[in-house]
Amino acid sequence: MKRSVIYSLCLPLSFLVAGCAPGHDTAAALSPTVPTARIETGLAAGQWPKNEWWKTFHDAQLDSLIAKALADAPDMQIARQRITLAEAQAKMAMAAGGPQMDFSADAERQKMSAEGLMGPFALTDPAAGTTGPWYTNGTFGLTAGWDLDLWGKNRAQVEARIGKVNAQKAELEQTRQILASSVARLYWDWQTQAAMESVVNAIKHEQQNIIAADRELYQQGITSSVEGVETDINASKSDERLAEIQGKKRAIEARLAALTSAPTVTLSPQPLPAVNTTLPASLGYELLARRPDLQEAHWYIEASISEVDAAKAAFYPDVNLMAFLQQDALHLSDLFRSSAQQMGLTAGLTLPVFDSGRLNANLDIAQAQSNLSVANYNKAVVEAVNQVTRAASEVETLMAKNQHQRQVEADAARVVALAQARFNAGIIAGSRVSEAKIPALQEQIAGLTLKGQYIDATLQLTSALGGGYHNG
Repeated sequence: MKRSVIYSLCLPLSFLVAGCAPGHDTAAALSPTVPTARIETGLAAGQWPKNEWWKTFHDAQLDSLIAKALADAPDMQIARQRITLAEAQAKMAMAAGGPQMDFSADAERQKMSAEGLMGPFALTDPAAGTTGPWYTNGTFGLTAGWDLDLWGKNRAQVEARIGKVNAQKAELEQTRQILASSVARLYWDWQTQAAMESVVNAIKHEQQNIIAADRELYQQGITSSVEGVETDINASKSDERLAEIQGKKRAIEARLAALTSAPTVTLSPQPLPAVNTTLPASLGYELLARRPDLQEAHWYIEASISEVDAAKAAFYPDVNLMAFLQQDALHLSDLFRSSAQQMGLTAGLTLPVFDSGRLNANLDIAQAQSNLSVANYNKAVVEAVNQVTRAASEVETLMAKNQHQRQVEADAARVVALAQARFNAGIIAGSRVSEAKIPALQEQIAGLTLKGQYIDATLQLTSALGGGYHNG
């Protein structure tokens, strides 16, 4: 008798020790090459670029365009809805691991079979308490259950969902930075074109002065009509240049309207920002930690690791507690009697023994997805470093070109000043001053082109450094 009791106690323990579905080794886990927490340089915290970096331009027109794009752009709406969905899924995962209680009630009208297991109830026998064959039975009460999650499977799934919520928040910030950068680049391109349009109009004005002077000399018989043909051709080329600039401005306005979800965009010319002479003291990894795309990849790694933990925990037994408190009666008239009360407490054990490899396959999938997340992160870090390096090099090159161009413009301005002085002294005609001004104005166009390229390069560098994004 004692031996049978011992056997009965040992049998469940044997299932616990040896009954789990056999696991196997998965592919080796990859490691991030440069964790975001260690992406640092000596650049002081809070230095350029800032979170709302576009406000450093102090341009209300630009601020308004970016604010409208961030509020109304479809991409932002999609990113916000993804966060809402991820948060709801995280709440669902949290709720799944907690205790649950349900209230239920039902009533049933049935006829008992005299030939079945409940055959005695099909008879009418007052002595036995049967009033068959028809009965109206009812049940109502509370049922509660709780998965104890001893191995942390539910907790790992919750952590995975939270990681995905954080990843979606980083994606929202990435969308925000891309939109802001796109609007700013288009805006300053428009301002560059507007500044060039003003200079081309000035060139055309000087060309008209020369044409008028040539015509007057021709009418007086001093020159032939052939001598003014070249100036006429150049004036026509200026008209072509103006048409080209105006076409670019309209195209930019259309793209800005699309980004801001506005019917039309009307802009007024503003001065272009000054060209800096130096970059920040150090440009390396420090601000890369603020890049939303790297933060997004980082959080996907965290989520995938939790999913691997959940897949491993699935090999272990689930322990559930269930309890019920009900009223149950064969006749509705007896349903509320104290004798109709029933209650119980159950401890349930679910142990995977044989599953045709499903659990192992699920673990392999989770580990492969985790390794893929790490590989994507490593690739994103390498691309981010290269992007910053290229953008910083381009900015430095354009700073040097702008500095040289300023010297060229200064030299051209001295030629104009000399021509103006000679005209004031009566040595040369006014048309010669116009001829001296045209090359100087053309150098101004070259300078505006370089300045526009510099502004665009700085915006790309700001975007490459995460735009000042910070998590939290």
